[in-house]
Amino acid sequence: MEILKRIFAIGFFGILLSFASQSQDYKTIQDAFEKSYLYDYSGDYSKAIDAMKSVYMDDSYEINLRLGWLTYMAGFFTESTAYYQKAMDLMPLSIEAKFGYVYPASALGNWEQVKNQYLEILKIDPQNSLANYRLGSIYYGNEDYTTALKYFEKVVNLYPFDYDGLLMYGWTNLKLGKFREAEVLFNKVLMNRPNDYSAKEGLTLIK
Repeated sequence: MEILKRIFAIGFFGILLSFASQSQDYKTIQDAFEKSYLYDYSGDYSKAIDAMKSVYMDDSYEINLRLGWLTYMAGFFTESTAYYQKAMDLMPLSIEAKFGYVYPASALGNWEQVKNQYLEILKIDPQNSLANYRLGSIYYGNEDYTTALKYFEKVVNLYPFDYDGLLMYGWTNLKLGKFREAEVLFNKVLMNRPNDYSAKEGLTLIK
């Protein structure tokens, strides 16, 4: 807890420094962001990136975060991870930057880095349902069903009628031979989405 407090203090100080460095010319920076959104919406990521780079500051969390997204969308995955990493360095408690980082990391096939970011998110926010679900999916894909189970269980405890959580929790229980639990979960899925193919398939494997 003490470590998180120190990180929070560093992060808050980082916000103040970022504000101080940008305060001299907010209008120019805001205009650059506006241009980047317009180009982004039209799919012209090259111009959107140029708009942000025209006002780039190394100590700006917001600019690094925005460039992380734009370079990812443009397919510059290595550059994108660098911008997201810079944003995380500036704001260590930023969950949004960590979620952003996993997009280019996934595109590059750096699954260990992706997993580590989700674990870092859960250190900050243990109840984060998206991080729990994605970690569960990674472990499920690696056939580590015992580890996957605890993450999907957390998701279902937080969102007891969530389709994705129930379905994956059901399949994980099935893989572990917990047929009664799997049957209950698949039937709950069918309450959420009647005639769901995956849930019905799971039930046929139990009978």
